Amino acid sequence: MRTDYTSQLETILGHTDTFDRKVRRKPALSPQAVNLHIRRWLAGKLIGYVISLLSIIIFLWGWNTLSVHKINFGLDFANVPSAQAVAKHLAHAAASKAFYINVLVSVKRVWLAFAAASLLGCVLGLSLARISIMRHIFLPFVEIFRPIPAIAWIPLAILMFPTTESSILFIVFLGAIFPVILNTYQGATEVPSQLLRAARSLGASRLSVLWHVIIPSSLPNIATGLSVGMGIAWFSLLTAEMIGGQNGIGNYTWESYQLIKYPDIIVGMITIGVLSTVSSGLINLMCKPLLRWSGHR
Repeated sequence: MRTDYTSQLETILGHTDTFDRKVRRKPALSPQAVNLHIRRWLAGKLIGYVISLLSIIIFLWGWNTLSVHKINFGLDFANVPSAQAVAKHLAHAAASKAFYINVLVSVKRVWLAFAAASLLGCVLGLSLARISIMRHIFLPFVEIFRPIPAIAWIPLAILMFPTTESSILFIVFLGAIFPVILNTYQGATEVPSQLLRAARSLGASRLSVLWHVIIPSSLPNIATGLSVGMGIAWFSLLTAEMIGGQNGIGNYTWESYQLIKYPDIIVGMITIGVLSTVSSGLINLMCKPLLRWSGHR
């Protein structure tokens, strides 16, 4: 005999068949079906990797052809080093201790400034979203300072800070913090009001609502802000090191230009791109376990 609860659910769903279809568990997949799914998944991954590899090969071939034949059709490739020359210089740099010192110095600067920007940016973003007085005080400054490029801060940073190192860290910090603030602020303001009312009706304190509702709901936006902030941090570092740095990948790239070592310029560019991609990937990897509930990838 059906219970009253079941009958009510049937009424809500509209029909007994609909109810049975909603609550019935999906049948277990057979081993053949599982193998088929695995093969399809592997085939899709393999096709994606092959397409990516082919696109890189075609790009390198086109770049090398244009440079070797010194093609000029609006873009002059006469002085652009070929892919082969860059590969040779990259191998030489990979065998040089000084190159790795420059890499380590740049990585240290980025992660120190990024860690400070992430912590302060998340706190400020949450505060701006949930505390009106904080929003009225600080949000105008965020909107004014946010569009100013990192290179415009360099003269002022040199005047304000006693050492070149601290001025570089400050510029990288500024580049990373604004995406974190704005994405955290956006995520915290978009928390569904139903969740907030439900938590308060259950007796949750303001701190509990912040920790168990607002922050988890904002995590996808925070993760996006951290990833974007890391990319801008590397861009800001390159600018700062080119102008005021004594070492680092940015300084290595700028010195290569001054010494007319054009292949080394591209080696520096490739190194910065790889380091930025790896850093953003690490951020996404660290955030991924916290975002399983949202289906965020």
